[in-house]
Amino acid sequence: MSRSVRTPLLSLVGGLALAVSGAIGALADAGGIIVSLDRARIVKVPAGTQTLIIGNPLVADVTMLKGNGSMVVSGRSFGTTNLISLDASGNALDETMIKVVAGTQSLVVLRGAAQESYSCNPRCAPTVALGDDSKYMTDGI
Repeated sequence: MSRSVRTPLLSLVGGLALAVSGAIGALADAGGIIVSLDRARIVKVPAGTQTLIIGNPLVADVTMLKGNGSMVVSGRSFGTTNLISLDASGNALDETMIKVVAGTQSLVVLRGAAQESYSCNPRCAPTVALGDDSKYMTDGI
């Protein structure tokens, strides 16, 4: 490929890379809060937040930390729920989605309809998780 064609082509590829990275960042911002199952994350709350309302407390738990404008978001079960922030007058300041996903250090084994969960860090050990077979929970752990 000649130098005169290669330079504009490289500029085009570089521009596309910047555009894609910007779009991915915007998608992450629009995606809300992502937390792993059985893990916690510290997240900033909107200024003036006095009350937090979680749509489905079985999916995620939220605790506001005093004095620093942050909250702890804990993943309780797989799924998606919403979080509403209210000010002192009860006005909605923000609504965001919370998505609880599988952790990267967990393993689920399916034996027919029976489910067994393991926590791997670096070796796998049995653990109890939502959906595990009752026989596995009583006999295996």
